[in-house]
Amino acid sequence: MRRVVVVGYGMAGARFADEVLRRDPSVALTVLGEERHPAYNRVLLSSVVAGSMTADSVRLHGKDWAADHGVDLRLGVTVTGIDRARRVVLIDGEEEVPYDALVLATGARSWIPPTDGLRKPDGSLAPGVVSFRSMEDCEQIIDAALPGTPVAVLGGGLLGLEAARGLAGRGCLVTVVHPVGHLMERQLDAGAGRVLARSLGELGIEFRLGALAVEYVAGDGLVLDDGSRVPAELVVVSAGVRAATEIASDAGIAVDKGVLVDDALRTDDPRVHAIGDCAQHVGTVSGLVQPAWEQAAVLADRLTGVAPAARYRGTSVVTRLKARDIDLAALGDVHVDLDCPDHEVLCFQDPARGRYAKLVLRDDFVMGAILIGAPDAAAAITQLYDRGLAAPTDRLALLLGRALTPEVASSPADLPASAVMCKCNTVSKGQLVTAYRGGATSVSSLVEATRATTGCGGCKDAVCGLVDWLNRADGRSSGDVGSAA
Repeated sequence: MRRVVVVGYGMAGARFADEVLRRDPSVALTVLGEERHPAYNRVLLSSVVAGSMTADSVRLHGKDWAADHGVDLRLGVTVTGIDRARRVVLIDGEEEVPYDALVLATGARSWIPPTDGLRKPDGSLAPGVVSFRSMEDCEQIIDAALPGTPVAVLGGGLLGLEAARGLAGRGCLVTVVHPVGHLMERQLDAGAGRVLARSLGELGIEFRLGALAVEYVAGDGLVLDDGSRVPAELVVVSAGVRAATEIASDAGIAVDKGVLVDDALRTDDPRVHAIGDCAQHVGTVSGLVQPAWEQAAVLADRLTGVAPAARYRGTSVVTRLKARDIDLAALGDVHVDLDCPDHEVLCFQDPARGRYAKLVLRDDFVMGAILIGAPDAAAAITQLYDRGLAAPTDRLALLLGRALTPEVASSPADLPASAVMCKCNTVSKGQLVTAYRGGATSVSSLVEATRATTGCGGCKDAVCGLVDWLNRADGRSSGDVGSAA
């Protein structure tokens, strides 16, 4: 029996374990988790902070998952080393766990800026300072986030804004401090960043952009590089992450920004693999769930022998902001100027109504897009991008979400079976319909059968709409739809 050991029980490690069990339940699987919590969906932690989801509702596995599947699951353990010559993993400096194949899914850790006062002399976070990465972080934030509490969020990226929106929804007085001149600079251009800031500002969030926090004074707040202050009884740090590569590096495995892997997800030791936030593939560390889960499926194919030739070639990612009352999607290369001679670039701005749309085309194909407050356009353009289809000639109609072609559907009935509805789990309309016909006639049962909506949650409305359409077609009442997980 082949022994596979997984170091890390986060989203990548848990998904890999599931993929292995689906293919070959006879594999001797050991999963080592540093956190004491069962695996949970880290992408949805902002919803836990916001109060729209509970900690239990974002769990990836039930309490009896390991026992039911014969998995040797160990929580709250520290991997202290890898003896590659003897093929054993060392736990807490004492116990040895042998492996035939080792999978590193150690994830990433929050990066804490070198701002005076954020850390105590021993390196731990100062009172009133919390990172935003784990379930324990969420619990600390929720305990401190009482209505009226002044809160500073360090970081205007995706996770920082999701945390800020959740805290504002709890009645906190939130100020986001971001060193760049506009929000989400990796995914958005300056125009989109301004529209997003305005929309979030109308929800009670204030911004200090292009500013650095130089000092934190406990109980008082942040001192910025221009001498001004931001009052804060709580500072939530979401300033980026760094891949957790120490275990690999100490074992002599090649690392750069992450653990270096090839298309087979192998490190320079063919018995050791890496997936998820800790892995660096073709020069990039993704930090997103969809690539991690695609990597998990490829590696499971290879290690179980189901598809030994499987390879990971990268992932086309669509970024969505999971913040109540804000509809934002960004994909591809958006940092292209309007006058770029090699591309066709269209842009529509309506800041007063919180709408912004930018479309980048090359030879009629979508190269990038930003859509804020334009869900219909986002759905159509994402389909074109995912499926590599040419854009319709009426560009304005597409940008405004009014284009209807055989390829760009306006309702579930118009979608082809091949259309991917859940990008995180690569679930198509055809797979959802097949599961529905097989008896999964509510959203909850469809989620259980296909895993749709269990990634970032951005497809939940689309899946609910599909189930509603199928129920109506079958003469069922809308009350049979159920609720998403």
